[in-house]
Amino acid sequence: MIPSPIASLPARRVELAALLERWAAINSGSSHAAGLARMAAELRATFAAAFPAASFEELAADAPDYNPPGAKALRFRLRPSAPLQVFLCGHYDTVYGADDPFQACRWLDADTLNGPGVTDMKGGLVTLLAALQAFEQTPHAAQIGWEILLTPDEETGSHGTRALFEDAARRHHFGFVFEPARPNGDIIHSRKGTGGAIVTCHGRAAHAAKIPNDGRSAILGLAAFLLAAAKIPAELPGVLVNTGNIKGGSAATNVVPDFAQAELDLRVTKISDEAPLFARLRALAAEVAAAHEVKFDLNLWLNRPPKENHATEAALFPEFQRAGVDVGMKPFNWVHGGGASDGNLLGAAGLPCFDGIGPEGDHLHSAREYCRVNTLAPRAQTVALFLHRLASGEVPFPR
Repeated sequence: MIPSPIASLPARRVELAALLERWAAINSGSSHAAGLARMAAELRATFAAAFPAASFEELAADAPDYNPPGAKALRFRLRPSAPLQVFLCGHYDTVYGADDPFQACRWLDADTLNGPGVTDMKGGLVTLLAALQAFEQTPHAAQIGWEILLTPDEETGSHGTRALFEDAARRHHFGFVFEPARPNGDIIHSRKGTGGAIVTCHGRAAHAAKIPNDGRSAILGLAAFLLAAAKIPAELPGVLVNTGNIKGGSAATNVVPDFAQAELDLRVTKISDEAPLFARLRALAAEVAAAHEVKFDLNLWLNRPPKENHATEAALFPEFQRAGVDVGMKPFNWVHGGGASDGNLLGAAGLPCFDGIGPEGDHLHSAREYCRVNTLAPRAQTVALFLHRLASGEVPFPR
């Protein structure tokens, strides 16, 4: 049986859609300090009114060169001594800056809202809010304590909030990450870890017309390295290598260039992929350096570790699916995602979590971003019913 506060969530469709439209109209680009502050104030007021018994903290999210000064994370906690502790999170920054031409929402049809951040992830924040509001009205809610963390810097790498996620992972049993669902409704069971590389090639300058030429082109050396690096994914399945940008040479084209540099995007499926990927890049640099008589400097890093599928997630996922079917959602599965989220940080810190449980939508990070508004309530119902069944003991939590 579905408790009435959960069963009645679809009746709030108009209210939830209006809330999403209001939040999406607030520009909260990751670098827009004033917009982030305005969005944080809106979230604080809304969540505090919804959960007056919860404690609230405004937490510094300082990260020079990444976050604007004064960026804050918001944390709400209720029943920290309850037997089961769950963590729910979402980010309120978007990729659309204050000067981005994409600022307004418009309805493409009665169910489809096009607008900045409507799916990634202000729609997820609406889903989180509605899910907890419904759950709090169920009879066994006191058996579960929860913490909400709303952050301003996920789109730029969570540099100012990473420690908050790692800390939260240590004191909770399970997590929920309200990133968007796949367009077909599937959620995420694992994600690639994300990192990068700055590859600098040093050659030897010379006049281009000198015969014989004793110059050594840094651009040609770098090009040889990049072409070889692009083949690494064929050698190491689950690894991605993408050359993002290149610079080098000088204003004079009659000079053999002694400098060239490229930035790479690196992604791994498993944490065990990191060492062989980095080793292969270093080996390639040594091979190309010897062949072209150039030198390489490699700066390699992994920013977000991969989110790997946890045994507790696998044990509970059929019950999450059942909750979705019971509230009338179309059947959904879970899949691997190439993009990273804060679920990567939680998973790597040992907290099992369901990721990509927000509303359905597509075309994220573009002016075509849209949200299927009719999925807000069912996605919230699924989370609320799943929590209710954990709280009541109908679904035992794996220990």
